[in-house]
Amino acid sequence: MFDRELYKEIWQAIVKNKTRSILTAFGVFWGLFMLITLYGAGNGLQNGIEAQFSENAKNTSIMFTSRTTIPYGGFKRNRYWNFKNSDVEALNRNYPDLYVVPRITPWSSSGAEYNLRKSDCDVVGEYPITTKVEYLKIDKGRYINEMDIRERRKVCVIGPRVRDNLFPNGEEPIGKSIRVGSAYYTVVGTYNTNSRIHINFDSETAVRIPFTTAQQTYNYGDNVGMLIIGAPEDKSIGDVEEEVMRFIRSRHRDVSPDDNDALQHINLAKQFGQITNLFLGVDLLIWLVGLGTLLAGIIGISNIMLVIVKERTQEIGIKRAIGATPASIIRQIMTEAVMITVVAGYLGLVLGVLINEGLGAVLASSDTIFLNPGINLGVGLICLAILIVAGAAAGLLPALRAVKIKPIDAIREE
Repeated sequence: MFDRELYKEIWQAIVKNKTRSILTAFGVFWGLFMLITLYGAGNGLQNGIEAQFSENAKNTSIMFTSRTTIPYGGFKRNRYWNFKNSDVEALNRNYPDLYVVPRITPWSSSGAEYNLRKSDCDVVGEYPITTKVEYLKIDKGRYINEMDIRERRKVCVIGPRVRDNLFPNGEEPIGKSIRVGSAYYTVVGTYNTNSRIHINFDSETAVRIPFTTAQQTYNYGDNVGMLIIGAPEDKSIGDVEEEVMRFIRSRHRDVSPDDNDALQHINLAKQFGQITNLFLGVDLLIWLVGLGTLLAGIIGISNIMLVIVKERTQEIGIKRAIGATPASIIRQIMTEAVMITVVAGYLGLVLGVLINEGLGAVLASSDTIFLNPGINLGVGLICLAILIVAGAAAGLLPALRAVKIKPIDAIREE
């Protein structure tokens, strides 16, 4: 039940010494402000990192060849070798439940050109199945299809930076022919991407052409640059990637089946798991720092409440003499501590949220790894519960000290 006189009395006690009350509350304010600000910044960094992975299927392994380290089949060590088209066909036959995505990234320094406008670019030979392991947001037109592959068509799908450089101010790119080196490609689609994960090329500056066209145009023969192996949701890529790599090595007579260094791989699922664990550690550190600072503020409030109880010894004694119960004295002291704690903490929480929101608004228009810093409702409710419990704990010891005061001794106190 709301006791108006009790809160009026508490308010009068707080404003009686404004400087002390403000300094007492500042520790709690600063502790919660630090907790919310750091937690929000940590969320922003985590959101930004997860956004980099969001454009790529996480349950994938990227495989590429490297120099051999073991002599084998009459060949010396330290020699290069390549995946072949036949490897892709064999993988599709033997692992029909996996996504086998071959890719070529020919080196090109000439860039793309259209109507005297130029753009840096990375030429990438792709299959339609690429969309199973890389989530491209087609902006206009379409992606590469099977007909493009079979007929080795001179068509391309261009990334956002190439599109903006060659076709500024909303100019229509579909159906236009762009020149890359000495070859011309007809634009059949454009896409957008948020990915910052670059494996041999930048997705924003990519000119994606049919895989077979890339092999023919850039004299790759039947060589394959890299393989992306994706697993369905009900299977972990980590369970099959070693088996797949052994299978690939067994198909090449010039590569030892035991030469693990000759076939390198990047397990995106493992990488993402490591990042997730890293952020769990960051969150724990943020809570330890924030709660440690908040605890220091709570201890400060408890100490000040002890001083206040000492100063109000006569007042407490008189209340006890005229019939105030120990429970009412405890309630007053603890309510005052909770009030100081909650108000100061709430102000720190609000300011922390505003700082995070402002930071999010500023970073939204810039190219940064931070994305949507802030806290969720659950964290806010947890902080509110911590404030109430901490305030009650800060006032408990001074309250127990107050009820031990004998009325007759308190009245004699000078």
